[in-house]
Amino acid sequence: MDKAIVTRPVFPPDRRIIVVSDIHGNLPFFQALMKKIALTPQDIFIPLGDFLEKGRESLALLRRLMELSRTHTLFPICGNCDALVLRFFESDELDRRFFTSYLPQHPESTLRQMAREGGFEQWDDLPKLRQDLRRTFPEEWTWLKGLPTVIETDRLVFVHGGVPSLEHMEELDRWGCMKNDDFLGQGHSFDKWVIVGHWPVTLYDPCIPSAAPIFTRDRKIISIDGGCVLKADGQLNALILPSADSEDFSWTAWDGLPRARALDPQQASAGSINIRWGRASLELLEQGEELSLCRHLETGRELYILNDYLCQGPRGLECEDSTDYRLEVSPGELLTVVKETKAGFLCKKEGITGWYYGRLSAIME
Repeated sequence: MDKAIVTRPVFPPDRRIIVVSDIHGNLPFFQALMKKIALTPQDIFIPLGDFLEKGRESLALLRRLMELSRTHTLFPICGNCDALVLRFFESDELDRRFFTSYLPQHPESTLRQMAREGGFEQWDDLPKLRQDLRRTFPEEWTWLKGLPTVIETDRLVFVHGGVPSLEHMEELDRWGCMKNDDFLGQGHSFDKWVIVGHWPVTLYDPCIPSAAPIFTRDRKIISIDGGCVLKADGQLNALILPSADSEDFSWTAWDGLPRARALDPQQASAGSINIRWGRASLELLEQGEELSLCRHLETGRELYILNDYLCQGPRGLECEDSTDYRLEVSPGELLTVVKETKAGFLCKKEGITGWYYGRLSAIME
């Protein structure tokens, strides 16, 4: 792919900066989060890529961002999923290698949402589909084409996946800056804050699943992808800076889950496991009504997995992200409820997912 596109705007002083990443076509989460943070035209709003794909309302979300770019101070950045949509508009290079198999299997894809709206769903003639989309969606095409890869200021760098260095970023491969897996695991450190999305943060901890942003202050990296759409307990995170010259970072999130107050105390468990995507192969030991006893093949750990989370993958039995972690809970604390079972509740507290075996107040939608 082409070289990275780097822009270096000067942000007005004393204006709040809001960064949101990996919305993945989840328009309801986006609207709820914007309401929660009370986004205004005076805020500097940075959608950090992957607005599109995987969710059901990518086209509507794209248009909402386009509207905001006319009324608010927006600095959107291209993510790998957004780049795939743009790539189809721009070139037939990936037709045979990717889109011929991807589009028929993904009715939720942005391109298929466009095709349905235009009334031309044909997967056996991708050149014709490309021609129709270019003719029908020129504004969307132009907006995506204008997205940079990296935004750099005096103190901050925003990029969807990550960069190996802040030197000569215009010479970096554009795709590599967007699809940069396990960025925190690569050992980089910077003299400016580098803010990234792309890699769901819950994948980093082998013990406790947390969708809260990760702040590595010694290395000046902040990773904010909360697994929105991708995970049953995923959330859409918003990183908030009071101004461009402040390091007083804060964050809030939206996960759309019902809430309830804890009535009983519970201590956190030690030695828990976080079974993550790509490392989720299991052996079924005992089938249960709601949860089944399984052995995690990578670690040999035995734990109960929600039956709803079990599935057959290419390597046999697998599960969605699962844990046996018990949350630390005090009476009166507000929890979000992921799953309710006869044995207990799978809940979230401050972005951390775990089990709660006490009583809850009436669950509030």
